[in-house]
Amino acid sequence: STLLSHFRQTTRKKVVVLAPTGVAALNVGGQTIHSFFGFRPNVTLERVKRVRPHGGEEDIYKKLDAIVIDEISMVRADLLDCVDKFMRLNGPTARTPFGGVQMVFIGDLYQLPPVVASPERAVFQSLYQTPYFFGARVFGSFHMEFVELEKVYRQRDEQFISLLNSIRNRTIDDQGLALLNRRHVPGFEPPRGELYVHLTTTNDLAEQVNSRRLAELRSRACLFKADIAGDFGREYLPTAVELQVKPGAQVMMLNNDAEGRWVNGTIGEIASIDEEARGRQAIVVDLAEGERVEVLPYTWKIYNYFVEDGQLQSEAVGKFTQYPLMLAWAVTIHKAQGKTFEKVVIDFGRGTFAHGQAYVALSRCTSLEGMVLARPLLKQHILMDYNVVKFLTRYQYRMAEESCPLDARVETIRRAIEKKSSLQITYLKPNDEKSRRVIRPTVIGEMEYQGQTYLGVRAFCAERGEERTFRVDRILEIAEAQTVGA
Repeated sequence: STLLSHFRQTTRKKVVVLAPTGVAALNVGGQTIHSFFGFRPNVTLERVKRVRPHGGEEDIYKKLDAIVIDEISMVRADLLDCVDKFMRLNGPTARTPFGGVQMVFIGDLYQLPPVVASPERAVFQSLYQTPYFFGARVFGSFHMEFVELEKVYRQRDEQFISLLNSIRNRTIDDQGLALLNRRHVPGFEPPRGELYVHLTTTNDLAEQVNSRRLAELRSRACLFKADIAGDFGREYLPTAVELQVKPGAQVMMLNNDAEGRWVNGTIGEIASIDEEARGRQAIVVDLAEGERVEVLPYTWKIYNYFVEDGQLQSEAVGKFTQYPLMLAWAVTIHKAQGKTFEKVVIDFGRGTFAHGQAYVALSRCTSLEGMVLARPLLKQHILMDYNVVKFLTRYQYRMAEESCPLDARVETIRRAIEKKSSLQITYLKPNDEKSRRVIRPTVIGEMEYQGQTYLGVRAFCAERGEERTFRVDRILEIAEAQTVGA
């Protein structure tokens, strides 16, 4: 959202920001995809033809320069095709992909996937190879730039980051699993005053934990009812309409505080519920970082876009006012996506059931030391859709060919062999495992592995301290290096 906020503030383009779910749209101050285009939940390509822009809104789609879709990993292929069809009919340039509007997709494909309900799965699979957005029919009709954000901000320990990356693309070995499973503590109960968040696979499990822990508190319960104004559908609700809390309850903050005292996902414990001089109650929360804060009701707004005097504008069409927190002894892995926690207990229960679920859960924690596993992590818990790997690797290989053709890479390697010099390369294996290495090439030519021939280079690898063989077509970037270590 930091990147998205910067883009919004600096671009001169007429841009709308959309997301696949109400809560995701709320978090980025945008609209849902369905709401912006006037789609019903059962929208299909055939039905798109009959969708008419809301009264007076035709200009919105024709005035657009760009559409940003956040949480793209959760957008289904058929929905993206519907967006394309609608924009071809109503956008600035008829019969061109997305009506000639620039599309910006933001998200991590290794996180939670699109949802395809069981009754529609067979029909969906007959039409699309994958439910992911890149399975859309329109996808092959336009060129897309690929930008990967590589700096990790949530974790700092390089060993932990490496472990998480191996979970992300399912390349973790037995040694890595053993290291993670040192954090398995059977029957773990958080020490008094330690604010651990239990991450669960289902809503039912999270609700059971939260209800039980709330009932165990002897303090008096308070019920706060939200104030809803305008068009604010249930799919947008960031927290309960009727919020029941008690002093001693563990909670998670659900907004970014204007004064910077907390962010969306900060954990705390309710110290008291006080009457303010202005007649409003304040929930006093002790944050995990140690600061005591007064929390007042917060208003979330839903925005719709419109055109006025040729300019793209937005207006609030719905408001939801409630204390910006929720019970958080336990949180589902789905709701934890995008959040950061210092201390977590991860319980996969009977196992994971979705691509990326294990990675999302494990990567919420800032450190390995802050993580406790209720059950040992098994390789079978790490579910991954290989369509994602195939898409990401093939796309990056294609981009490498465009930016530095194979002939140019071969010439660079041959020059290095002649000069006995070293090269800095970025290498991508077909399992989407990327590494940067310094190599000193000695031989380039046709090589063979398991009966298949390929153009390869044998080189001394400074990282491994030994001679290795690399496929030239898997080298994404290549440049002369100053030195090579032994």
